[in-house]
Amino acid sequence: MVRRASALAALAVLGVALAGCGGSVKEEMIEVKAANDPLHEPRLILERYAAGQALGSEVMSFPNMVENVRKVDPPRADVLEKGLADIQKAPASRSAKAKELLQQLAPSMK
Repeated sequence: MVRRASALAALAVLGVALAGCGGSVKEEMIEVKAANDPLHEPRLILERYAAGQALGSEVMSFPNMVENVRKVDPPRADVLEKGLADIQKAPASRSAKAKELLQQLAPSMK
């Protein structure tokens, strides 16, 4: 009788150990919306310049884009402002400048 009770107790402990302390870990996807990122539009424009697109009417929106970035990330706004000015001064080298600027403005994991 004692042997049987010990065996049942051991099986119960083993069952609890195998079951664990709960279910599996729930994984969630975190959605990052581009609308919340003030660098989204400048990055799109820079990607087009890097692909060889010429400067167009979007140049008129550069100051507004820089100010939107400045509200959340002043150091990157300074980098963006200088980079966009360089692209405007030397349109022939816009592809190389845009690629360089995209690397400087790449998201960082801090």
